[in-house]
Amino acid sequence: MDFSFLFLEWVGKPLWMWASFLALVIAILSFDLGILHKQNREIGVRESVKLSGLYIALGIAFGCWVWWYLGSDAGLAYMTGFVVEKTLALDNVFVIALIFSFFAVPRLYQHRVLFWGILGVLVLRAIMIGVGATLVAEFAWVLYIFAAFLIVTGIKMLAIKEAEPDISRNTLVRFMRNRFNVTHEHHGERFFVRKTNPVTGAANWFITPLFMALVMIEVADVIFAVDSVPAIFAITTDPFIVYTSNIFAILGLRALYFALAAMIHRFQYLKPALALVLIFIGSKIFAADLLELEKFPAVLSLGITFAIIAAGVIWSLLKTRDRQSA
Repeated sequence: MDFSFLFLEWVGKPLWMWASFLALVIAILSFDLGILHKQNREIGVRESVKLSGLYIALGIAFGCWVWWYLGSDAGLAYMTGFVVEKTLALDNVFVIALIFSFFAVPRLYQHRVLFWGILGVLVLRAIMIGVGATLVAEFAWVLYIFAAFLIVTGIKMLAIKEAEPDISRNTLVRFMRNRFNVTHEHHGERFFVRKTNPVTGAANWFITPLFMALVMIEVADVIFAVDSVPAIFAITTDPFIVYTSNIFAILGLRALYFALAAMIHRFQYLKPALALVLIFIGSKIFAADLLELEKFPAVLSLGITFAIIAAGVIWSLLKTRDRQSA
């Protein structure tokens, strides 16, 4: 059998690299759902930390392979993107916790929702990154728009205190409740259930609160991707590095959620650090031009990014060390 087609380039990299990465992701998710979590059960903080550590180790190991196979610049870009995406995901954890609370999703089924949410993310991020890569390749000036957007977003995060979102007034929630048959109670792990319509008396399909929570989580990820995708493109324009660093960071979010949700109150001072990271990543695009550099040094970029995030984490933990979870 002729396997020469695997060496054809697709979006800047040989097809075998993309296929191998997707096969690895599928294997990881299959192991997670098929072996570790074959039965629905609650995930405790200790197990969450262990699983998250495993996912972080896998993400770093893949970064080491990128460093070895594609070179140090690619490896540093991957690691920077991985760290940035992982940190930006902390905000996503807060929103997911609000969604689960609003729809009263039992802890027993939260892992199932997050698992299917990850599958959706694989597709949605691929589309957004594909569009971004095409724009950057065709119109180089788009990168400067991304950079300016990150700077403005970071400044807004520093200047404006965001109010806790009111999910009950969310347009999408109201649309689903008005347009579809919706149950008010959960039906185990089911996203859809067939039951008698109280108005018509006929048997109809209803969507459950579990499915509505899944839809809201997917939409929330798209909204967060508006920040994270430009951020990673400001680090590197290589679609393979952009996508793989994004996905490996998000893969571990599901595992990390159960630990972070229990101590999210300890990270309330991390947002200024995230804002500074976005401002720095956007600014370095313009700084490289002003300094007449081909690109901002990758080692310096990773070092500054990590230092800002580490300072934010340490400051948050110190400021909230005597605070109990609500």
